[in-house]
Amino acid sequence: MPIKIPDQLPALSVLDKENIFVMSEHRAVNQEIRPMQVAILNLMPNKIETEVQILRMLSNTPLQINVEFVRIHANESKNTPTEHLENFYCLFDDIKHKQYDGLIVTGAPLALLDYQQVSFWDKICEVFDWADENVTSTMFSCWAAHAALYHHYGLNRHLRQQKLSGVYKHYPLNSKEQLTRGFDECFNVPHSRYGYINLADYQGVDNLNVLAQSDEAGVYLVASKNKRQVYLTGHPEYDTSTLHEEYLRDKKNDVNTQIPLNYYYQDDANNKPVGSWRSHGSLLFTNWLNYYVYQITPYRLDASNMKAVQGDES
Repeated sequence: MPIKIPDQLPALSVLDKENIFVMSEHRAVNQEIRPMQVAILNLMPNKIETEVQILRMLSNTPLQINVEFVRIHANESKNTPTEHLENFYCLFDDIKHKQYDGLIVTGAPLALLDYQQVSFWDKICEVFDWADENVTSTMFSCWAAHAALYHHYGLNRHLRQQKLSGVYKHYPLNSKEQLTRGFDECFNVPHSRYGYINLADYQGVDNLNVLAQSDEAGVYLVASKNKRQVYLTGHPEYDTSTLHEEYLRDKKNDVNTQIPLNYYYQDDANNKPVGSWRSHGSLLFTNWLNYYVYQITPYRLDASNMKAVQGDES
């Protein structure tokens, strides 16, 4: 799919080498169509790696997409060059007057902090409320999913003593659901988290539909009935090596760190990890862009049309 991204973004060359179709900004301006406007609020420390992962997931639809990367504050980053942030990122305060077809909010390494202890908690809550008014559909990933569920519905997560890390089998719960259209009866998803919300808690909220879950990892995919909020507790965007890199990092801090399950060949960390989730991850993002964004969003993105969409979907 033609994802329109800045000509100098490092992800452009990475994805091109993988034979993934991306469109340079120069080429895109010559096409007379109305592209989808998608913002990505990147909360991860290593922003460049996350950019590649998410853009890869957005690469399998014929829709043209203008991607805009957003960060929540202007603090200096230890893991991403300042020049990169200045060249390719907008501050949320600088774009909150705009409307978007879609928004993706990534996870963040904040698993063991209470929400109120997060330095940007008030600002992320502002983003959640802004998205309700200015974005057709928002996809929240991992920590952001739990944080948004807490903010919108008061669903508080529980914390495991041992981190859930590995690749787990999942199954869709509704064969008619558009977000999982084309999924196999059993599909794999990587997880890397401490937090979880019980199925009964989700089922206690009338506005939420649980769409996919795992016997081992619990609820994975949840959406609001009006399609404007999508919550992922796993990481379908992960590279094959990501869980391995996290395992090595965690093991430096705790020698008793358990290996990611169902991930290495024969569950032996001396063997190579096996990627087994890419196709379903790509399909999930494609379905979201098509059924939850493109089929619903107004042709003209402005406040009045966005309110009309909200009225139609309520």
